[in-house]
Amino acid sequence: MTVTLPDLAATAALGTAIAGQLAPGDVVLLKGDLGSGKTMLARAILAALGVDETVPSPTFTLVQTYETPRFAVSHYDLYRLKHPSELDELGLDEALDNGAALIEWPERAESRLPLGALTVHLMADHERRAALMGPARWHSLESTYV
Repeated sequence: MTVTLPDLAATAALGTAIAGQLAPGDVVLLKGDLGSGKTMLARAILAALGVDETVPSPTFTLVQTYETPRFAVSHYDLYRLKHPSELDELGLDEALDNGAALIEWPERAESRLPLGALTVHLMADHERRAALMGPARWHSLESTYV
């Protein structure tokens, strides 16, 4: 499924749709070039889950964890990883035992990521778009995204 994201409201609506289906153990992979909207979508997902604090990009901390009313969500930014094995030190397995994960720049550690993730590839060429790919349970996003 590919959706157009013409403004912040559309990105927020997509984030709300993803948050509505997110469950403990889920991983959302946020792919795209610099400035394509990965952190913006992560913020929208977290806001829809009830996070009302400021959500900074975890570029320097590599991971930020947020407690939501439903479960914990860990927000990863793997941009600075030099080797996929560094992901082992960031506690992804433990994060998925207790909640879900949003991962920016997943291509830096693809060999270490769990199967069955929802991949959201954000593109910002002549218009902002998001291509979503994942297991069948995520296909219902098409009907819930407004």
